[in-house]
Formats: sequence, C-alpha cells, structure tokens
Amino acid sequence: MALEEQCSAPPQWRSISLTHVEFPEGDLTGHMLAYISLLPIAVLVGFVTLIVFKRELHTISFFGGLILNEGVNWVLKHIFREPRPCAGAHTTLHTAYGMPSSHSQLMWFFVVYFFLFLYLRMHQTNNARCVDLLWRHILSIILLGTALSVSYSRVYLLYHSWSQVFYGGVAGCTIGIMWFFFTQEVLTPLFPKIAAWPISEYFLVRDTSLIPNILWFEYTVTRSEARNRQRKLGTKLQ
Repeated sequence: MALEEQCSAPPQWRSISLTHVEFPEGDLTGHMLAYISLLPIAVLVGFVTLIVFKRELHTISFFGGLILNEGVNWVLKHIFREPRPCAGAHTTLHTAYGMPSSHSQLMWFFVVYFFLFLYLRMHQTNNARCVDLLWRHILSIILLGTALSVSYSRVYLLYHSWSQVFYGGVAGCTIGIMWFFFTQEVLTPLFPKIAAWPISEYFLVRDTSLIPNILWFEYTVTRSEARNRQRKLGTKLQ
C-alpha cells in the first residue's frame, strides 16, 4: 500500500505501556514490530548492566561509541530537519524530525561493530574448533536479522520513511566501522595505562585487550578457581 493511502486513512493507534511506541489497534504484526522496535533500548540497558558487572574498558568504549552515535544522529536530524511521514499520526515523539532514523542508526552501529568484534577482536587461535566458528556465524545472522527487523518496524509503524531508515543504517554502519578501528588503533594501546590508574583500580576497571578469546578465558579461569575452592572446602570438612 502506498504511503499516501496509508496516511489518508489513519488507523486507531495503541501504545505499549510505559514505552509509548504506538501500533495500529488490532494489527498483530504491528504489535509484534512495536516490541521489536524496543530492541535499541534493550541494547542500551544491556550495556549499562555489562559495565556495572564487568567493568571492562573495551565494553566501556563500545558503549561510548553508541552514545557518540546517538549524538551524531541528533545533530543530523537538526541539520536536515526532514519531517516524519504521516506527520501527526503519532502524538508521543521526542522530535518531529525523521532523517535519519535513530533506531536504525543505533542498531546498525551495534551490529557492524559487533561483527568486527567477533571476527577481528575475538580472533581464532590455532586450536579453534569448527563449533567456535559456527556459533559466530549463527550469532551474526541473528544480529543481522534483528537490525533488519528493527529498521522495517520503523517504516511499518509510520515513524520513518524508507530513505530515513536507509540513511540511518548507512550512518550507523559508517560510525561503527570508524569507532571500532579508532578503539583498536588509538584507545586499546592506552587501556593498560588507564587500567593502572588508582581510580580504575579502586572501581575494579580492567583491560582484557591482550586476551584473544575472553569468553573462553573467563570460562576456564572460573572453572579452575571453582575446582580449587571446592578441593580446599573438601579438605577442611574432612
């Protein structure tokens, strides 16, 4: 259906409680896509949780890139000042400008950066198994599908046009690539010094840049420490 036809006969809109993301009343697909469009919020909350519990410098840098990406989006919106499609269809909007889509830009920044992190940062060692490569490919496909779904949801729910979503994705991909290599080439060499600062030691901020596969490292270290403590506990109880 053409955009003009959709705007000429606007549906009754309902919002998801607390989030104010609106979808056409009685539209099951729109209801599902409204929840999918909330994934950028879940990404931001997830990063805050990771930072609080992991306190790892690369994670903090990744989150910093997301914040920078959002700042660039705000600037671009106010430079282009392009209105959203079907102006007035939604009453709960932070800004009337739609170019580029912030949801699309954030998700594509996250996905592209994560792709580079998976295949370049978490590089394989000589004893890597096929299953290690398989789960990365599966995760990449899931992330790609997630970004496409969020982008489509913004058009389906009439928050953005296809061009606004497309250029949001282009901006997110570009900033994601630039921020990844800036982190790798400029920030990563500084991480050991930052981790050694007294304030970093006080807040238990750490640097894992020299560990190729952090997931495997944390798994093996945690398992080994748990076994050692179990042996000590068993010795004390005897």
